[in-house]
Amino acid sequence: MNTHEIRFTGDGSKTIFLPELNETYHSSNGAVQESRHIFIQNGLELAEKGEVIRILEVGFGTGLNALLSASWAEKNNQPIHYTGIEANPLRPELCFQLDYPRHIGSTSEKIYDELIRCDWEIDNQLSTHFSIQKREVKIQDFVALEPINLIYFDAFGPRVQAEMWDITILEKMYQSLNVGGALVTYCAQGQFKRDLKAVGFSLESLPGPPGKREMTRATRI
Repeated sequence: MNTHEIRFTGDGSKTIFLPELNETYHSSNGAVQESRHIFIQNGLELAEKGEVIRILEVGFGTGLNALLSASWAEKNNQPIHYTGIEANPLRPELCFQLDYPRHIGSTSEKIYDELIRCDWEIDNQLSTHFSIQKREVKIQDFVALEPINLIYFDAFGPRVQAEMWDITILEKMYQSLNVGGALVTYCAQGQFKRDLKAVGFSLESLPGPPGKREMTRATRI
């Protein structure tokens, strides 16, 4: 059983460290600023707006990316349906110790509470413009029931979870997206980018968040 440690990161927000894996859930340079940069600024803000934006997150983890997306949905009056996949859900009390609403805004406290406490495997309408279904399932066993507009690929890195970055998974992500839909991730490894191209993605190497030179945005064409 993994031991979870709470650690502060460079922007003052917290993350979870797993000593057994020598891995954190977010960047040690800044958990909140990393998520904003990769998934909101270079993901959600660039997504094609419409009746609803369907987001798939691979690696729901602490719920930080979902919280930022929910806050964005309300601010921009844009409906979002969010599917968060997590094979090993964290205990709610551990998530609440991270105190993310303090960094995002007081109005996000109620949403984060509901985000973490809401039932798994069913749709939950958490606010006017944001609904979520959390799925306790491995990505290998997940089937998207509707085409996805945007994928947050936020699994642990290839060093820790090599199976999550296999080309068969990337092919599955490609097929799950609408044409014009995108996958965004912190990973910018050469083999990973070559595999993305091999399954048909068009790639952009974008400036990374503080402490990381690059990130990747891949679009289904």
